[in-house]
Amino acid sequence: MTGAELLLGGVAAFTVLTVVMKGMVRRRRASVAAEIAEVGTSPVSLLGRVLVTAGVILGVQWLVITRYSDNLTLLWVVLAVPALVTAVTLVRLLTVTVVDTSRRSRARR
Repeated sequence: MTGAELLLGGVAAFTVLTVVMKGMVRRRRASVAAEIAEVGTSPVSLLGRVLVTAGVILGVQWLVITRYSDNLTLLWVVLAVPALVTAVTLVRLLTVTVVDTSRRSRARR
């Protein structure tokens, strides 16, 4: 074997090793990302958060209505703020957003 053949063999081996290592790293990152996404959006976790938040809002509203019902401004604020937050959340949830990237990709080609 000549020196050039050894060099080309070494470069080829290094390339194969690099591709294999990158594949392993990508697979590991993908599995970690999938695990994080699964834990963060489990239905039980979301249901628990919703119930705790609703309980806090309900408790504050109950407290204001029973103790400070003579203060109409406070009563309106306590009832209106959660309604506005809920409305914003529902509008964002139900709004369909489409990003059209076809024009950009054609322009770059």
